[in-house]
Amino acid sequence: MSNRLRALALYKELQRLGKDYPDPSYDFKARVRRMFEKNRNLTDDAEIEKAIKFGEYIKEETLALYSLRKYRHLKRMYPDSIPGPGNGPPMT
Repeated sequence: MSNRLRALALYKELQRLGKDYPDPSYDFKARVRRMFEKNRNLTDDAEIEKAIKFGEYIKEETLALYSLRKYRHLKRMYPDSIPGPGNGPPMT
């Protein structure tokens, strides 16, 4: 896939992820747009690849943030239902 198509696909994916960003004051979608606009005129393949890798890193970290947020919510809702050491009935 060409660098242009990869960058467009990454941009669309990050914009979709930005809809659910937990902190509205951070303005995730506008930051992503500025980041892509700043790198719009890159011509060197190595620099383009570096920028795409950075965008993929941001995507992975954002997904991890969402997973952590869901896990914490479940942990608050069901604090004693998760078996583990000290939780649950004694073993016989």
